[in-house]
Amino acid sequence: MTLSDDLNFAEQGGEFDQATPSPVLFGIAFTPKIIGILVGVIGLAGAGYIFLNLLMPAWESYQQQQAKSSELQGQIEQKKANIKQIDKVKEELAQAKQQKIQVLGLFANAKTLDTLLLDLNRLVESGNTPTSINAVRAKLKKFVPVSQKPEPIIDGSLGLQVDGKLQRSTINAEITGTYEQTQSIIRNIERLQPLLIIKDYQATLAPLESRSPSDKTPMRVGPAAINTSFQLQVLMPLSPEEIAAAAAKATPKK
Repeated sequence: MTLSDDLNFAEQGGEFDQATPSPVLFGIAFTPKIIGILVGVIGLAGAGYIFLNLLMPAWESYQQQQAKSSELQGQIEQKKANIKQIDKVKEELAQAKQQKIQVLGLFANAKTLDTLLLDLNRLVESGNTPTSINAVRAKLKKFVPVSQKPEPIIDGSLGLQVDGKLQRSTINAEITGTYEQTQSIIRNIERLQPLLIIKDYQATLAPLESRSPSDKTPMRVGPAAINTSFQLQVLMPLSPEEIAAAAAKATPKK
């Protein structure tokens, strides 16, 4: 082969390369550039399809689960708050019960009412001290209950708030003693555990008493004796059944 033949071969090869045509479809020649664009478009379409059909449902499910999780977390926090509120209410209820016990302890009951005569007589006698025979001795001269049973308070005398919730037993009492003895006895009565009310307090000078049958002209030695009469009201709480009965009694009939 000569050099001229090699040149002819190179020219023929160039013509061969130029003769390789691009694919044509619907009158469009699919050059490498167009093919690259089509591949890119198909890729974008596939990505969009995947996003719409796979990623979007997954994202919506995630959002739903996130909302559900937030809702459940809110419910948990609410329940925690409710538990704290319940504990607080229980604590307040326990305090209220304790306060109720303390308040009820201030009132009298059937037992204290039964022993009130002995307690009052003990307070009167405690004011006496061993002194001269002519000294005045404090005495309980009268202790008479006005009624046999305590009566519900429904007259508003102690305030409308306690009407139908308390009952009282009224006792007419009388003591004798010097001014100092009487003052000490009244103070001690006020210090008694049951809640008592002293009303209609009246004091008069006591007449002289003879020390013996032969003593025709008794003479006062030392401080004068004072007769003191008063009404003693003993307050007691009503039971729930008694409260209901008192409310029915206080309600005017139509």
